[in-house]
Amino acid sequence: MDRPKALSLRGMRIYKGLIATEDQKAIIEDLREVTRRAPLFSPMTPYGKPMSVRMTSAGRFGWVSDKAGYRYADRHPNGQNWPPIPKRVLTIWEQVAGTERSPECCLVNFYGEGAKMGMHQDRDEMDFGQPVVSISLGDEALFRVGQATRGGKTESVWLQSGDVVVMNGEARLLYHGIDRIKTGTSTLLRDGGRLNLTLRVVT
Repeated sequence: MDRPKALSLRGMRIYKGLIATEDQKAIIEDLREVTRRAPLFSPMTPYGKPMSVRMTSAGRFGWVSDKAGYRYADRHPNGQNWPPIPKRVLTIWEQVAGTERSPECCLVNFYGEGAKMGMHQDRDEMDFGQPVVSISLGDEALFRVGQATRGGKTESVWLQSGDVVVMNGEARLLYHGIDRIKTGTSTLLRDGGRLNLTLRVVT
């Protein structure tokens, strides 16, 4: 499958408006089934501080955080297996990831008003040669990218609903985060907010 043209931010590929509005709406309906089977929960950091995002997952693994640390788990905190990754989401991975492997985790983060995500690396996976694919749905978010180590200059870009970011190669381990959400910039979600889907190969 031919990949569309992308912008580059420190080596991260950003596909602006890759997902058409009707497809975004269909993915939201798919995610309603995911959250019905694996409800959103409010994770705690290992330091006992609540995160400002709510999350759930789909796929073989889900990502969890509590006093035991950040990690992948094969079950939701309620003990249920994670639901499968929706086919429409897998199609986006196939379009942009550039790997023969399929994602084993689709982390679903919900950002309400005031939510953000601090600068971090995605390094809990076993094979850093596999990409990370991030899908934005709903309100705009200010995405910040730094260096391979903490500190130093950063660059930022606003992500809109339907944008897709691919982290691969040297950009795979860059620090990145979400500084803020611009509320009211999308009507995709019934009650507002932003959903971010992060697809990863875990093993």
